[in-house]
Amino acid sequence: MPTTNQTTAVIRVKKIESQQELDQAFDIRREVFIVGQNCPEKDEFDEFDENATHFIAFVKGEPAGTCRYRETNKGLKLERFAVLEAYRGQGVGKRLVQTVLGYIEKENLAPGTLLYLHAQVDAMGLYSRFGFEKVGERFFEVGIEHFEMQKTIEG
Repeated sequence: MPTTNQTTAVIRVKKIESQQELDQAFDIRREVFIVGQNCPEKDEFDEFDENATHFIAFVKGEPAGTCRYRETNKGLKLERFAVLEAYRGQGVGKRLVQTVLGYIEKENLAPGTLLYLHAQVDAMGLYSRFGFEKVGERFFEVGIEHFEMQKTIEG
């Protein structure tokens, strides 16, 4: 019987390079955020999608999760982490975070560059394992409890 650790071996995360992959990522976000968490579509899909760097996770070749990051006047914001319900608990979120941070690392950003995200409370443990720390007070985005989490690129 396969264990969770054996399942993670079939996860593949990649930077999105085609319209088909982007459509798959948007389908995941629609299912997780709009259907699953009742987020308004106008808040989920925004003007930042066009210039963000998007990633998609596949489990056994099937689209399972997605995320993006983008440059802001504050630093790099990691966001829109979404894993389809059927694939939760299998390491998809962890692999998304690992891959995005690895990709960012290759960009040779200046030491001290801020990486930040708005973490849903249930996901804070995941991000803290990658060095993100809670900053500030609890706030709500589209009715869901969040905390900002940050880390800086070291020299």
